[in-house]
Amino acid sequence: MKTIFVLLLFFVVAQNPGSAAPSPTISPTNNNSQCPMDMNYVLTVPWNSSGCLNFQPLATKNETHTSICCQTLLSLFGIALAQNLEKTSLFQLPNLPISISCLQDFQSKLTSLSFPNNLVSTCFDPVQFVITPNICAHVQSKQDWLYRLGPTPLFDTACKPDLSDLTKCDACVEEGLKVVNMLTAIDGNTSHSKDCFYFTILYIAGVVNDFGIESKGVMSCIFELSVNPQLGSRRKGHHALELGLIGASVAFLVIMCSLLGLYFWYTRGVKRKDEENSLVYADPEEQRSKIRLRPDTGSTWFKFEDLEKATNSFSPLNFIGRGGFGSVYKGILPDGTMVAVKWMEESEFQGDAEFYSEVEIISTLKHRNLVPLRGCCVVDEDDKPEHSGRYLVLDYMPHGSLEDHLFPNMDSQNTKKWLSWSQRKSIILDVANALVYLHFGVKPAIYHRDIKATNILLDEGMRARVADFGLAKQSSESRSQLNTRVAGTHGYLAPEYALYGQLTEKSDVYSFGVVILEIMCGRKALDLSSAGTPTFLITDWVWSLMKSGDLGEALDGSILIDGNSNINIMERFLLVGILSSHVMVDSRPTILDVLKMLEGDIEVPPIPDRPMSHGHHMFFNGLSME
Repeated sequence: MKTIFVLLLFFVVAQNPGSAAPSPTISPTNNNSQCPMDMNYVLTVPWNSSGCLNFQPLATKNETHTSICCQTLLSLFGIALAQNLEKTSLFQLPNLPISISCLQDFQSKLTSLSFPNNLVSTCFDPVQFVITPNICAHVQSKQDWLYRLGPTPLFDTACKPDLSDLTKCDACVEEGLKVVNMLTAIDGNTSHSKDCFYFTILYIAGVVNDFGIESKGVMSCIFELSVNPQLGSRRKGHHALELGLIGASVAFLVIMCSLLGLYFWYTRGVKRKDEENSLVYADPEEQRSKIRLRPDTGSTWFKFEDLEKATNSFSPLNFIGRGGFGSVYKGILPDGTMVAVKWMEESEFQGDAEFYSEVEIISTLKHRNLVPLRGCCVVDEDDKPEHSGRYLVLDYMPHGSLEDHLFPNMDSQNTKKWLSWSQRKSIILDVANALVYLHFGVKPAIYHRDIKATNILLDEGMRARVADFGLAKQSSESRSQLNTRVAGTHGYLAPEYALYGQLTEKSDVYSFGVVILEIMCGRKALDLSSAGTPTFLITDWVWSLMKSGDLGEALDGSILIDGNSNINIMERFLLVGILSSHVMVDSRPTILDVLKMLEGDIEVPPIPDRPMSHGHHMFFNGLSME
């Protein structure tokens, strides 16, 4: 989503697209059109210029939209426009001569960095940066923005913090997209949505964010510039270094000696790094505990001693509960960070190869509604037989699981409060967004296979985060093939998966539909008798109420205290849960359509009838499941 948000910046069109006249050239300007923007930041901010080093002339102007160099330069020039917005409250430049002057200054800074002197004239048309009322809801200034949109507290709050945090970046971009939709709706012309994207980027950088336009978060998240701190420090000293060398030639020998020392230090470090990285592609069976994550995963390999200390030797007092294939303990890292340490138990369902696959999958997933992985640890049986196994270190979720709040144990000292309607609605939408990301936001798509209340955790703000990817399966294994190994939890398994091992994205949709019904009804998915036979299945129960016209009777009475004004929305959520958990796979919507129905963007279609007496036997077909 972030990439789409930024890429559309590169499609800002000229204000007179129908004109056949040639674009104005970037030529010297007089003092009356002096650029009001200081372009010296081009020499100091740590932007990645590699895409422009071997720049080749473009055959046509249309190629500027696909040129990496032109895209990078437009993001870089956006910093100046955001600074101008902060200073003057104007989104663009007041006239064409000033736009030409600013682009000329921009080119002069690039030229001083030894880039070709035709970069700017090749990539940009000065007209595209001139202010006009004919784009994006007639917004020209900050005042226009506020007048057109009114208060946008969620947007303002989401985009204020340090956006170098990926979770906060995603939250800001998501709210930014909503603002773009609002502006486009006000404008009434969808072709102007590109300019509204452009303005939203500038507004986040120049007005909303508290950390500054040249902060790492704004540059990397909003302008999507690759940030290299060392590069920035080199550029800051570029001209000073040249003067210093001219005026202090006697230091030449000292510099050469220092460079030689750095060379030997560097080559020794590279050799050591190469030895470590060579383990990345090694056979897991050969390397076992020495295996390393790929360099771009961003995860840490912990020492077992650190985890042992963090959990007080895996004390029962720190035991949180059980997840897929393992026990989970609360821990505190040396820096005071609270974490959850998952001790993966041996299982016929997961060997080393599957664990490494899980680590790789989790490490690459970045979404605010997923529990992030902090790191891993592998302990070989030969080293510590009593603690051998595999460990995942995850962010600690202080409010526990969804099940803890839906079905608190009244026999314990449980002080958790029942969930309000607004909290339940937020949780359902959070989980839907997480699944949309897994199914459509990554390639190949990922099917979770074990969506249930215990795998939905609640963070400090009671926002839902989907956890436990021990069963996650990438779709590259082929949708059409049957899976000989079925894994999941009774009550949440889609019939076609439980009975035939047929795994598709609709399997997760079924499980999510069951979770929606649990949240809305306050009843567990499945009740078993003392003999182990089913006595209650929530999908059958809600279906029967719907068919009899008593759907409202399914609602948990504790959420009705929020007022009858929400009844229609509550019943819509129930219908989405019923449709999503339909026994016929073809009758279920995709998770993307589920989200649209929940948000009211599309209507819930009539729910097709289903075969009778299909439910209970699916849970007892001889398959081994959790």
